[in-house]
Amino acid sequence: MRAIKRVLAIGALTAPLVMGCAGLASAQEGLDANFGQGQFVAGGEASGVGDTNSAVGADGAQHADFWIWSDSTGVSGAGDNSGAGWPGQ
Repeated sequence: MRAIKRVLAIGALTAPLVMGCAGLASAQEGLDANFGQGQFVAGGEASGVGDTNSAVGADGAQHADFWIWSDSTGVSGAGDNSGAGWPGQ
């Protein structure tokens, strides 16, 4: 029962996002929306940086995020990147 509730909750939260992206895809040229957020931490024992950014334009949409952390055990990190072009462009 809990799994069904989770599926319904996720569906209810993602439906507006899917409809919004469909609306962006049909928007006029000149569309430009950007978002970026980053953080940097440095200390005597460790340091790290992370960033998330997204962009939507006339050519399509893209999203990227990453983090890098360094401490006495070494350096680690991860990142993701995705993008899509508008059909017929």
